[in-house]
Amino acid sequence: MINVTKAYLGNRSKFLGYVDSIYESGWLTNQGPLVRELEERLRDYLGVRNIVLTSNGTLALQIAYRALGLHGGSAVTTPFSFVATTSSLYWEGVRPLFADIDRATWNLDPNAIEASITDDTRAIVATHVFGNACDVDAIDRVAERHGLKVIYDGAHAFGVRHRGASLFSRGDISTLSFHATKLFHTIEGGAIVTNDDALADRIRLLCNFGIVDTDLIDGVGINAKLNEFAAAMGLCILDDMPLILEQRAEIADRYERRLGGHFDLQRQQPESECNHSYFPIALANEAQLLSCRSALNRQGINPRRYFYPSLDTLDYLQPQPAQAESRSLSRRVLCLPIYPGLPLHVQELVIDTLLAQVIRREPQPTPAHWPGVALAAGRQREKLELLARSKTWPGVTP
Repeated sequence: MINVTKAYLGNRSKFLGYVDSIYESGWLTNQGPLVRELEERLRDYLGVRNIVLTSNGTLALQIAYRALGLHGGSAVTTPFSFVATTSSLYWEGVRPLFADIDRATWNLDPNAIEASITDDTRAIVATHVFGNACDVDAIDRVAERHGLKVIYDGAHAFGVRHRGASLFSRGDISTLSFHATKLFHTIEGGAIVTNDDALADRIRLLCNFGIVDTDLIDGVGINAKLNEFAAAMGLCILDDMPLILEQRAEIADRYERRLGGHFDLQRQQPESECNHSYFPIALANEAQLLSCRSALNRQGINPRRYFYPSLDTLDYLQPQPAQAESRSLSRRVLCLPIYPGLPLHVQELVIDTLLAQVIRREPQPTPAHWPGVALAAGRQREKLELLARSKTWPGVTP
């Protein structure tokens, strides 16, 4: 079965070389040398001021909310995201308040945020959906007017730059996921990025039980540390990022050229790069989506309904105002296979299968729609109308 993504494993010999170094040092976790090396390299690669590695992307979100003191309040967030964006808020005692998405970019609509803000709202939590940058300037303006913190879920946005700078440099905190399915991964892992040095120090404490040193604990913390084996994989993957990005771009370009005229595609944010972490299409309706998915499944291809359902429909968050754009999109969006090494014949099979499904359902041209025929048909009608009015028909005498 061809899935929507496949974990990139990098060079085995290089990875085993790192494993040998772990065996030699005996240092498996607790800010080992490979974790420190990966943090330093990621800081340089991404172009950010502070980055703290975590054991997964969900903990990165939870620690971000803790570090900014959101507990007991509410946060305006997007209903169109992976469930962890919202469930982590709820888990941390922060009430999610949904605002709808922009119909074209599929990101949180800045114009919808203010209507959802309440007296206890403390933050805006937005997702760079499928790696497409949010309208960060507009969100900043809303946050400044209302004195709100801004957290960006950047799980899909690894390496994306906006106006020449890291997208992760925007907002108070950006969080990353390094799960095995992601563009860059550490098998399982994540990170927190901030420009605030004092906030970065607090985040490090929160990730390590609040332990300052062997003689001092400063407040409540949790275990969110990345281990050395995970860091070893990350170092291997980081070396291959140019190849990974190049192959993803080639696949995305092929999909866009062949499918763009038949499906709705996400509009990219101006002045922002695209990392091609996913390739989503939006179909006409849910029935068409299910038909296309079934057709692909029959070919051994497993696309994903991502994100589905719209998060404002989750039972444990009810009652919630319906977010119409998000609910509509979540019923229609399908992510296609895209990953380095995806065979060309599989890409073509995906494209041909989808086109076969939609083209046979599209209205077929009638003679009146053929070039030149419509005009001739109109002239024939005019001639018949004139004959009728004159009551003079060829070959017929009064």
